[in-house]
Amino acid sequence: MVSRSANVNVRVEPAVKKQAEDILDKLGVSASVFINMTYRQVIIELPAEIKTLDTMTNKEFNEMMQTGLTQAKRGESVPYEEAFDQLMKGL
Repeated sequence: MVSRSANVNVRVEPAVKKQAEDILDKLGVSASVFINMTYRQVIIELPAEIKTLDTMTNKEFNEMMQTGLTQAKRGESVPYEEAFDQLMKGL
């Protein structure tokens, strides 16, 4: 028999949990649905080999930070509402 769901147990700071759940409530999205969406985005978006601080050279890290800073200075960031809308469209 195949299970239709699995449990995920995580620890988060109470204030972070409350703030996140308040936002999700306003959007009409449960924490379970959001976690499911997030997991699906990981599957879709993340490459098989992920660069981490442990595997990155100092040069790679500095380049990544510079790219992010440059994008922020250009105003190329996206408000969380827009990012969430894009995430929802991907499901």
